[in-house]
Amino acid sequence: MTPAARLQAAIEVLTEIEKSARPADSAAAAYFRERRYIGSGDRRAIAEVVWRVLRRKARIDWWLERLDHPERGHARARVLADMAFEGIRPEPDLFKGPHSAYPPEPPERRVIDMLLELKSQFHRDMPPHVRGEYPEWLTPRLSALYGDRLVDEMGAMRDEAPLDLRVNSLKATRDQAIGALARDKLRIQATPTPLSPLGLRLKRRVPLVQVQAWRDGLVEVQDEGSQLVALLADARPGMAVVDYCAGAGGKTLCLAAAMENKGRLVACDVAEWRVDRAGDRLRRAGVHNVTKRVIEGEADKWIKRSAASFDRVLVDAPCTGTGTWRRNPDAKWQLGETDLLELVERQKAILASAARLTRPGGRLIYATCSLLTEENEDQVAAFLAAHPEYKVVPAPELWAAIIGTPCPVPGPYLRLSPLVHGTDGFFGAVLEKAA
Repeated sequence: MTPAARLQAAIEVLTEIEKSARPADSAAAAYFRERRYIGSGDRRAIAEVVWRVLRRKARIDWWLERLDHPERGHARARVLADMAFEGIRPEPDLFKGPHSAYPPEPPERRVIDMLLELKSQFHRDMPPHVRGEYPEWLTPRLSALYGDRLVDEMGAMRDEAPLDLRVNSLKATRDQAIGALARDKLRIQATPTPLSPLGLRLKRRVPLVQVQAWRDGLVEVQDEGSQLVALLADARPGMAVVDYCAGAGGKTLCLAAAMENKGRLVACDVAEWRVDRAGDRLRRAGVHNVTKRVIEGEADKWIKRSAASFDRVLVDAPCTGTGTWRRNPDAKWQLGETDLLELVERQKAILASAARLTRPGGRLIYATCSLLTEENEDQVAAFLAAHPEYKVVPAPELWAAIIGTPCPVPGPYLRLSPLVHGTDGFFGAVLEKAA
């Protein structure tokens, strides 16, 4: 494809994302499926433009409005502005060939020329939500959480996250996994993550399906923060453990490895397709102590029959995903306040339901990949007020016993952020039921 054809394709993908309200990766995948003539190199180039625009959409829109762009708010205007931010001057020769974007009109060129003259994409008059690239309606909540660090904290969410892997301790040590990746035909360089004893961080993204260490189950994709949440569950061999919102099984795999394949581990989810999808990952990892179960929600009969029978209950609750915006920049622009309020009510019901499974003396672990207090500390406080038989086990106490290194948070909860810890934004609370 010519550069102009790639530009046009990026405009079309962004238009589809905005029109369909589907996740960006899903919309892009559908676009490319319908155009199989687009090669892998062209797909990568198109996706790079799309994700770059999504990562700086607030800045782009702020400048387009400030400079009175005639078509501001449209995908084409954003793509051309992104070109200017990249220092690419839209010369006429760039817009030739089949399926090309048409050259900028005079009003568009005027704005592009002004953007090309900028010394920085940022301006002193930009409000925090533009500098931090997040929806304006979240400003009061994030300001209350971060105070003077707001722009820095949210600024750390703007850039693409590194690729983190978790070493599968059922099959390899961390040193063995590093060696296997280095010997791969792709010569993959991996370094230990600073916090998780199981984590590896790659210096560049690679197609993992082509990597032998991944195919052999030595490593799995999992952000370091997610690994730490699963580790603080302190699942041990021989225990009865339930991953209540298992999803695709990332934390289930981590729990199974910690249990050394010994004991009973139940992976639950309300979506059968998610439970089924976890099957391939479990087989690849060599995990055989997991029972997959589809539940019908908080009123499922299995929950009632299994009451007070598990040593550990992990609830990785559905949430806004505000902590994962480095990986899913499109999600921030689709999130509304109504979504948050609905999720808070759902989390409350899920937590109360899952708590029924915890045996006396057992632990309930509540986790989200959200930054927001309403989904985290407030949920735990409300739960403890309604369930006085539970108490908080401070994160530093658990960290010392399980990981054995200095705890990166003061406690009582595990709260991680990209700025301070280099992970996705995660929250974890460990609650112990009275014996």
